[in-house]
Amino acid sequence: MKPPPTAGDTLQPGDSGAYVLAVQQRLSSFGYWLGTPDGTYGYLTSQAVMALQKSAGLGRDGVFGPATRRALEAGARPQSRIGGTGVEIDLQRQVLLVVRGGAVTTILNTSTGSGQPFESYGQQHVAVTPPGTYSVFRVVDGNDKGPLGDLWRPRYFNGGIAVHGAASVPGYPASHGCARVSNPAMDMVWARGLMPVGSRVTVY
Repeated sequence: MKPPPTAGDTLQPGDSGAYVLAVQQRLSSFGYWLGTPDGTYGYLTSQAVMALQKSAGLGRDGVFGPATRRALEAGARPQSRIGGTGVEIDLQRQVLLVVRGGAVTTILNTSTGSGQPFESYGQQHVAVTPPGTYSVFRVVDGNDKGPLGDLWRPRYFNGGIAVHGAASVPGYPASHGCARVSNPAMDMVWARGLMPVGSRVTVY
C-alpha cells in the first residue's frame, strides 16, 4: 500500500489524505465546485481540477500535477465577462460560471457542442452551442429522455439546448449542443436554485 501523498506530489483519482483535503479546500475557496472536501480524490475533484486547468489554459486531464498546482497557488480563476447575475458558458475554455452581482461564485467543468455532424429525426445537424444571451424557460426535475440520449434534470435555455447532468463530462467539446455538467453538479444547481426559470444564460 503506497503512502499518502504529501505537499508537492502529483495527485490523481484514488489518492487520499491530508494533502488531498488541503487541495480540495483551496479549490473550493476559489469556487471550483467538488462537493464537500473529504480528503479523497474522486470524480468530482477531478472535474474541479479540470475546470481549473481550463481556466488557466493548461492541459485538461484532471490530474493535479506541477503546472496545475502552480495555477492553484496563483489563484487562477475566470472572471465574469457580462456582470450582473446569471450563468455564463465559456465555449473556448469549456467552463460554466455562476455569477452573482458581477462576481463568479461557482465554476464547473462543462462540455458543449462538438462541432460534429449528426442526424436527428431524419434531419442532418451540426453539434453547436450557439453564442448569445438566453433565458431559462423550461426545467425537468428528473431524467428527460430525448432522441439523442438522456438529460439529467435539464434546464432548457435555447430550444432543445439545456444545461444538464451527464455521466461523461470530458475536457473537450463532446455534446450535441447542450452544456453538460456532472450529475452531482446538476443536483447542486437544483438544490441551490442557481438557474431559476427566467434567469439569464449567456454563451460566448
